[in-house]
Amino acid sequence: MHRFLHLLLYFLVFTGCTSSQKNNTAGFNPYSYKGQKKVLAENGAVVSAHPLASKVGVEILKQGGNSFDAAIATQLALAVVYPNAGNLGGGGFLVARLSNGPLLAVDFREKAPAAASHDMYIDNTGEARTDKSQDGHLSGGVPGTVAGIFVYLKYAKLSLDKLIQPAIDLAAKGFVITEREARGLNNLQDELKQFNTVMPVFVKDKWKAGDTLVQTDLAHTLERIRDNGAKGFYEGETARLIVEEMQRGGGIITYQDLREYNAKVREPHVFTYKGYTIAGMPMPSSGGLLLHQMMKMVENRNISAMGFQSTAAVQLMTEVERRAYADRAEYMGDADYYKVPVSVLSSDKYLQWRMKDYDPAAATPSTMIKPGITTEKESEETTHLSVIDKEGNAVSITTTLNNSYGSRTVIGGAGFFLNDEMDDFSIKPGVPNMYGAVGGEANAIQPGKRMLSSMTPTIVLKDNKPVIVVGTPGGTTIPTQIFQTLINILEFGMSTEDAVYKPKFHHQWLPDEILTEKGFPAAVRSQLEKMGYKFANEREGIGRTEIIRVLSNGKFEAVADIRGDDGAEGF
Repeated sequence: MHRFLHLLLYFLVFTGCTSSQKNNTAGFNPYSYKGQKKVLAENGAVVSAHPLASKVGVEILKQGGNSFDAAIATQLALAVVYPNAGNLGGGGFLVARLSNGPLLAVDFREKAPAAASHDMYIDNTGEARTDKSQDGHLSGGVPGTVAGIFVYLKYAKLSLDKLIQPAIDLAAKGFVITEREARGLNNLQDELKQFNTVMPVFVKDKWKAGDTLVQTDLAHTLERIRDNGAKGFYEGETARLIVEEMQRGGGIITYQDLREYNAKVREPHVFTYKGYTIAGMPMPSSGGLLLHQMMKMVENRNISAMGFQSTAAVQLMTEVERRAYADRAEYMGDADYYKVPVSVLSSDKYLQWRMKDYDPAAATPSTMIKPGITTEKESEETTHLSVIDKEGNAVSITTTLNNSYGSRTVIGGAGFFLNDEMDDFSIKPGVPNMYGAVGGEANAIQPGKRMLSSMTPTIVLKDNKPVIVVGTPGGTTIPTQIFQTLINILEFGMSTEDAVYKPKFHHQWLPDEILTEKGFPAAVRSQLEKMGYKFANEREGIGRTEIIRVLSNGKFEAVADIRGDDGAEGF
């Protein structure tokens, strides 16, 4: 397996491309492979935020692995080639459908360290120190990614050493970065110097497209996981490096925090929509419940007759988004620590009542929906991967560091970024976090508690067989993106590419404004403004949706978002 990437090169040169569109493989370099945005495949498909990671996943499928094997290999590769969100030092969620039918949800969200406290980011004058919750060592929660991998490794067919070796090779030998990646690293230089006690490999006078990023320390960390399992991260040398980094920089994660971290298998949040079964993530993800609420609030309103991005459809979707996010603010948090009334919030009776004041001719101001404050908004630097295989295993995984490159602190000698997920808690009622939103007691800091998330890994089934595997980054925009993507496909009958690529919009109750991407219809905006809606400044892009769709002929259509360097692969 140390020669994995060289074998990959050999395979591609002599067998050709695995998708429906043949690539010219002459001069192919596996360290700088740019990938493709869409593939049609018969045996399996992978789509992720980086083409090299997607290629690693598909090669694992070709070697006899299933979707879990491919997902693990892809996820580990993303920790190397997509360091701003792919990670060992963060956390996330998995939703999966096993080939024999059962659904699975794995929660590997970060936890607050044992030394964390309700008012830990409030100084002696009563002021909230958002810099401490957002930057550097003290902002980090106990990482869950590695623990999560070992929970769903039991569903894989291949050994861990085979799944992790491609990531080790990419870290040890390096990969060629793109213009986008170089720009991100260059923008990060001042913060790297500010928030690190040991200067990491990412520090450089000037990164440019075509440079090779070698991460030797990260390769050794991955090797310790390969050789010692989860203990290779949560105990031993890596744990020592983490704790020593905390001690140098004023962090509070301890040996005990690392030893006691546990990922949890949970019951997926499942609901039906017009003959489809939709499986999502339960608390502490708000995504599954929000998607449930939004889909059900439009189910009986004949939205398909309104048409894609008609004024009527956008207005209806905006109003259901507004109502769902008001509930998120008031009721949602880690259900292990806070009683979340999921059954009430998702009941048909409640959702019908929720829409009683809906007016199709006018905006309903958020102040009329519910008074109060909204929960915090997490960073949009999350990443998602989707995998499916011919056996019927489907895997949807979303992971995050929170902010881009997390805390911007690299664990000295271990080579990976630590998350800054503590800012996803409400550090003080009414105090906005890095993205201008505020929170309340449902999501207050408590030792061992997992912070509320918007990550929404989702699988759609028909007759108990997967037909859509989907997810996206995007912070609080994640649930609305998944909502719109599913409505685009299930109601408007759009192609997979159009469902993902067409401009999206977002409303989250507070602030009371519609966020749109460039390209959103100006005429619709104008009509909505006349109805009383306010708009935020246009965005270049909202999220990066990764989707696999099972077509009527049984083939897999994998589509990677054009908003980034994302890649789709299949065979």
